[in-house]
Amino acid sequence: MDYTNGKIRQIACLSLVGTAALSLGACQEKKEETKPMNILYIMCDDHSYQTISAYDTRYINTPNIDRIAADGVRFTNSFVANSISGPSRACMLTGKHSLANGFTDNSSEFDGSQQTFPKLLQAQGYETAVIGKWHLTSEPTGFNHWDILIGQGDYYNPTFICNGEKVQRKGYATNVTTELALDWLENGRDANKPFCLLLHHKAPHRTWMPDTCDLELFSDSNFPLPETFYDSYEGREAALAQHMSISKDMDLVYDLKLADKENEIHSRPDLEAAGRRIYSRMDSAQKAAWDAHYDRVIAEFKKKNPKGKDLDAWKFQQYMRDYLRVINSVDRNIGQVLDYLEAEGLMDNTLIVYTSDQGFYMGEHGWFDKRFMYEESFRTPLLMRLPGGVKGDITQLVQNIDYAPTILEAAGVEVPEDIHGCSLLPLLKGKEWSANRKALYYHYYEFPDEHTVRPHLGVRTERYKLIRIVPTEFQGKQLQGSWELFDLQEDPNELNNIYGKEGTEQLADSLKSLLKELQVQYGEEKFIEM
Repeated sequence: MDYTNGKIRQIACLSLVGTAALSLGACQEKKEETKPMNILYIMCDDHSYQTISAYDTRYINTPNIDRIAADGVRFTNSFVANSISGPSRACMLTGKHSLANGFTDNSSEFDGSQQTFPKLLQAQGYETAVIGKWHLTSEPTGFNHWDILIGQGDYYNPTFICNGEKVQRKGYATNVTTELALDWLENGRDANKPFCLLLHHKAPHRTWMPDTCDLELFSDSNFPLPETFYDSYEGREAALAQHMSISKDMDLVYDLKLADKENEIHSRPDLEAAGRRIYSRMDSAQKAAWDAHYDRVIAEFKKKNPKGKDLDAWKFQQYMRDYLRVINSVDRNIGQVLDYLEAEGLMDNTLIVYTSDQGFYMGEHGWFDKRFMYEESFRTPLLMRLPGGVKGDITQLVQNIDYAPTILEAAGVEVPEDIHGCSLLPLLKGKEWSANRKALYYHYYEFPDEHTVRPHLGVRTERYKLIRIVPTEFQGKQLQGSWELFDLQEDPNELNNIYGKEGTEQLADSLKSLLKELQVQYGEEKFIEM
């Protein structure tokens, strides 16, 4: 991407406890007579907060993502309502929890006729667009322009659906998505209207395929195993039953790119076939660069032939290197978008949001993926830059249901009272936040696909977390429910389930009462005491 004279050359509101009936409209400040704010909402898929240097400097430097934090705010207690891609996106679009918006798991179909913040913006004269990953099964509604990947999308030479028409585009998905977004900003929108652009990258979703120019990054890096890598899951039977283990479930061919030409390395048949099929999407130049890197990795793997814990450690290192290479591409592309906004004089009137659809495990508890209500997948990065807003850290408990009302209020559009979330705009302006949220509600529904994570729900305060594993039928057997309770101050790694321990009875009862309040507030009464 090149610039000349600024042009592109290439193409809940949870109220105070016990006052759940507080009108959500009270969360919105009085409208100010200002020029309409442009909105740039950037979201990646499965980007862990641990791999953004604004949050954590152990693994990678992300200078361009950090620019948003440096010029704006970093939310240090940002969470999702349902840690899985499609449902999280539905929560973001509607400002409502999963049961209310109807998209509870990835087998659902998003009801595009319902109220979403892009529709409300569009009705007030905004030019709206979504470019990149959609993953909501139905076609986008409420957008003047949409250009989306099919399903999860492919890293190399991906196929998009552009306003209803399929088109395959040559290149690497992160680069292509960025080019499409910049082209829309430059050539595709009505420049006389305010815009709202949802820029959704596929990366760094599984299988973490790097751009060819990033293949050698981190090749000499060795990352320490997380202290919980060999978690025994004692006292947490539901955690023991999941299928997200790097050791047992991360596939050598599909995930770790060991599709050898000699066809000697084999893994789970369906994943192996998919892993070898991915390679076929590349053109000859891409394959040559890919082979130059991974043929060497494969040869070294065969020579070492690691077993047991040595194999676990090898898989972790390979996973981390590929994941971080993909993040490097994301950061580079975000830099191009920020450079464009600066060159065009748009920074002074554009709210910029950077987030992920959920968090991700970087080996903690021995896992990859997300889903479980433990911190690494429940917590998500959230950076915002509001022109004229405050800078620094925001520590209040916030959730992805808050994005819709925040964007609406920033645009001067009334926030409907049926939205569950609460606008964060007062926090961005350094003002008092009337929500004064004391706890967050979480509900994960999907079972058994894809990783047999049990359906569960829970509540998190600043210090404590209570999780209810929902009774579930599986393969003709009734799986019993259970409870998990963690003191996050004393046990930040969530290893010690203190539910049922002497002296915790009053704490557990108070959290159960709070859980019930939230279930009533969010219309999930049928799940009470499950």
